[in-house]
Amino acid sequence: MFASTLGTPLLSGNLRRGFRIVCKRAGIAGQWTPRELRHTFVSLMSSTGMPVEEIARLVGHSSTHATETVYSKKLRPVIRSGADAMNRLFPSSTPKTGPGE
Repeated sequence: MFASTLGTPLLSGNLRRGFRIVCKRAGIAGQWTPRELRHTFVSLMSSTGMPVEEIARLVGHSSTHATETVYSKKLRPVIRSGADAMNRLFPSSTPKTGPGE
């Protein structure tokens, strides 16, 4: 997937080492890995409400099964999107003023 400066396949250890160097130069603290960036990407896309089908395509999965399995804790809970949909269908009919006003 990645090539060295010589055009040969980049070994995973060299990729991680280079990634740590880039993070350090960018002032990003901690021990980040490319894999963690992928998980962060899925979390961020999910938090915007992006459908899991689109997230799966963006991360290169052929179906949502792998996305839902690998990133189950990162995906926005379905119950939240269901609750949001119900709130849109049945907007609150609660009066804007308090009782007795």
